[in-house]
Order: sequence, then structure tokens, then C-alpha cells
Amino acid sequence: MLRLRLDLRYDGSAFHGWATQPGQSTVQQTVEEALCRALRLSQAPSLTVAGRTDAGVHARGQVAHADVPGESWTAAAGSAGHRLARLLPQSVRVTAIGPAPAGFDARYSALWRRYSYRVCDDPAQADPLRRRDTLWYRSRLSLDQMNQAARACLGEHDFAAFCRSRLGATTIRELLRLDWARAEPGIAVATVIADAFCHNMVRALTGVLLSVGDGSKPVGWPGELLAARRRDPAAWVAPPYPLCLEEVGYPDPAQLANRAAATRRIRTLS
Repeated sequence: MLRLRLDLRYDGSAFHGWATQPGQSTVQQTVEEALCRALRLSQAPSLTVAGRTDAGVHARGQVAHADVPGESWTAAAGSAGHRLARLLPQSVRVTAIGPAPAGFDARYSALWRRYSYRVCDDPAQADPLRRRDTLWYRSRLSLDQMNQAARACLGEHDFAAFCRSRLGATTIRELLRLDWARAEPGIAVATVIADAFCHNMVRALTGVLLSVGDGSKPVGWPGELLAARRRDPAAWVAPPYPLCLEEVGYPDPAQLANRAAATRRIRTLS
């Protein structure tokens, strides 16, 4: 068997998220079926992804891997990219495909994931052509207040207050970056980087910071939620469609296996 790395972009608007679900259109199933046909496999390979995006979430820098028979790749390597481009819908593109370095795991070898979240807080600047990747917000936002509030969340913490809990899964993450900037007049874009994210984490952090930015909550509120380690009904989860997975970072090839082993450990706070 040969491990392939796939780099992907997709518009998540028409998909029920990344992960395959019975009776739903998903990115994973769409790509697996196309890859099966492109490599002329007897059955679709299983894709492992760096970040399992929710329904409506987009990606410019998604990464996945699949294990396939080596002879199938050898036979199709020269034309696999073109075949995938013909087989996939226009909402999904495989920008690169090829053998992965030894020890590579798209999920566990990753050092960090970078997301963006795009908000328009000026009705006069709202672009109808970008309504599927931009939240039109009801109030003007103070990015200074939001960035001040976000600093309390940086570092390694238990993000239970900002995650949908899953049985047996840890909510401890290391948040490396969380800040907002004006990309253009009336447009605020968040950059969020962490070693990994738990379910709904980026959108929950975004919703809380928007409440700070519009003045409905104080600057210290996100830090208080973090310390409480439990969900607060007042902390709303922002919509999925302005969220985009922009990039996934990996170590040097020699460190891929070590990183994967370290990521699989069960984390606790000291």
C-alpha cells in the first residue's frame, strides 16, 4: 500500500460537512468516490483529514491522506490530477496529489491549523457576491475590544466552555493566535491558529468575541468563560459559512512520525 497526500479546496455551502454521513452530501464521500474512479480502484479508499469541517464551512488549505495499492498509483500518476478535475464538482478541487513522506498522517502529524472568519459590520459595504462566506453583522464592532478580550484565551487551556463535548475526547488545546483586523472598510477578519480544534471551538470563540465587540458583553467575559470550563447559554456559536480552513502546518519530514506519536497522547493540564 502507498500513502497519498491530497491538498484540497472546497466551497462548503452545498455540503453537510466533511465527514461521510448516510443520506447526506459530504466532501469526504465526494472526494473518495472521485479518487476511486480516477485510480480505477475496486473500492473507494478511506480519507483521513487534517480538520473535519462542519456543514457550510469552507477550505482553501485542507489536507488529507489515503492508502491505496501502489500499482494503482503507478498506473495513474501522470493523469490522476486531470481525472480528478473532471470527476469532481466545481465546488471541490484537489490542488495537489502524490506520495506522502514516510510517517505522514494528515491529522496527527499536523503542528497547527489556521482558520479565518469574515464579518461585515457596515451595511453599506455588504457585498451580495460574498454573502456565502461573510457574516453580515447587526452592529459596528470594536476590534480593539475584541483583541483585548481574545488575549485571555491564548495558550494551552481546557476549552470546554467553547466546545461541544464528545465522550472520551479531551477539550485541552493550545491556542496560538486569535486576533481581528480590518481587511477593507467594513470588513473584519479573524485569524485563529491552534495545534488542534475541538468541535465548534472557532465558531464559539467568534460568537463570544462578537458579543464583546458590539458592546453587549465586557472585555473580561471570554476569560471568565474559559476559567469556568462549562458552556454558558449566553455564549452563542457564530454561523458556519464565514469560516474557512486556510492552512495546515507540518514539521520537517524527519519529524512527521514523532509528531504523530506525540499528538496521540492524552493531554492533561499541569
